[in-house]
Amino acid sequence: MSTPPVRSSSQATAVTRDRGDACPGTLRLHAADDGALARVRVPGGVLTVRQAEALAEAARRLGDGDLHLTSRGNVQLRGLADGCGGALAEALDAAGLLPSPAHERVRNIVASPLSGLDGRGLRDVRPWLSGLDDALCASEAARELSGRFLFALDDGRGDVSALDADVTLRAEADGRARLSLGTAAEALSVSGEDAPRAALTAAETFLAAAREGGSRVWRVAELPLPDGLFPLVRDRLAATGIEAVSRPRTATGPGPAEGPPPGAVGEALSVHAPLGRLTAPQWRELTALASTTARRELRLTPWRGVVVPVPGLGEERAADALARLSGTGLVTDPASPWLRVGACIGRPGCAKSLADVRADATTHLDAARHGGGLPLYWSGCERRCGHPRGERVDVVAVPDGGYRLSRTAPGHDPRTAPLEDASRLATALEEITS
Repeated sequence: MSTPPVRSSSQATAVTRDRGDACPGTLRLHAADDGALARVRVPGGVLTVRQAEALAEAARRLGDGDLHLTSRGNVQLRGLADGCGGALAEALDAAGLLPSPAHERVRNIVASPLSGLDGRGLRDVRPWLSGLDDALCASEAARELSGRFLFALDDGRGDVSALDADVTLRAEADGRARLSLGTAAEALSVSGEDAPRAALTAAETFLAAAREGGSRVWRVAELPLPDGLFPLVRDRLAATGIEAVSRPRTATGPGPAEGPPPGAVGEALSVHAPLGRLTAPQWRELTALASTTARRELRLTPWRGVVVPVPGLGEERAADALARLSGTGLVTDPASPWLRVGACIGRPGCAKSLADVRADATTHLDAARHGGGLPLYWSGCERRCGHPRGERVDVVAVPDGGYRLSRTAPGHDPRTAPLEDASRLATALEEITS
C-alpha cells in the first residue's frame, strides 16, 4: 500500500495544555480501578540486583506482586493499597531509586539496551546515561519538565532513536554525537564528551521557549513552531562553550523500532515479558541470574523485555539459563508471536476500558502471525494508552462489545475494519494488511 511522506515537525499541530501534567510517579500515585499505581523511573532501564530486589519486595508487600514494564523501560507497581505512599518512597529511596525527589518524574531516559554487550553499537552509551541523569537531577530548570518528556541515547544502531524522543543523542562513527529534537529534519553534531550536557541544554531551551511563547506544552512536537527550537538550542550551546555543527538528521528507517531479540545476544541474555507483566517467580529467576555475574545488573527495554549482561557467556550456560527462564513463562524464542502483541491494562484495572483486552489478546495470540509482521496492539478504549510508535495494527474495543481494527501509519489516514467476532481476527488481519 503506497503512502505519502510523513509530516515534518513543522507541519505538526500545536498543542496547548489546559491543565498540569498528571503523569504518575513514585511520589505522585494514580488511582486506578485495581488500586493505586506508581510509575518508577529507571533511566536507561538499568537496575542493580539490589534495586531489582527492592522493587520486587515493594510489589509483594504493597501491591499486586507483579512488576509491569512500560514502553519507556520503566516499572509500574499496581494494586497499591491506600496510604502506602510513604512506605513505598522510603523503600525505593533506600535502594537508590529516588536520587532526587524533585526530579523523580522527569528522569525519562531510554538507552540502547545492548550497548557495550554485542559489538554492534558505535560506542557504549553508559557514560552518557550516567552523565545525563546526574546533570538532570542537578538542574533546577529541569524540575519543570513534563513527566512525558523523553530523552533517548542511541549507540548508533538506530533502535531507540526511532522512539520519538524529544531529545535524542545518537553515536557517530567519528566519536561525536548527533543531537536531534523531536522529529526535526536538522540535527547538531557535538563532541562525545559534551553530549550529556548538550542534551540537558536542549531540554532547558525547550522549557524557556515554551515559557516565553506563553505555551503550556509537554513535548517538543507540541510547540507552535517546533522547528524554531533548533536555532535557539544551537545558540545556547555556543553560549555555554559547546561547539555544535549542523548536520542532517540520521534516518531511522520506515519500520517500527526493533528491540533486542530473545535468546543469547553477545555477552547477554534477552527475554520478552508477555504484555509487559513480570510475575514474582519470573523476576526472581532474572535477578538470581544477574546476581551470578560480574556486572550484577538487569536492563529493562522499551519493548517490554529484559536484558541480563553475562560476561563470558558460554553456549552451554546460555542454553541452561534460557531453559530456566522459559520455564517461568518468559519468551526466549525470537519467533514467538508475543513479540508483536501488546495491550493496555484493560478491564478490570481501568474504568474506561470496554473489554478485558489482555485476556482477548492471549486467547487470540496466534492470529498475530497473520498481521504482515506489524505490531498488534489491543486497547480497551480510544485513548490507546501505551501503544507503540510507527506503523501498527490497533485493535480497539467499541461500545457494542466488539472491536475495530485500524492499520495505522504516521502521517496517513488509518485503514479500518470492524471486528464483531474476535475469532475472525486472523482473517481480518490478512484483509487489512494486504
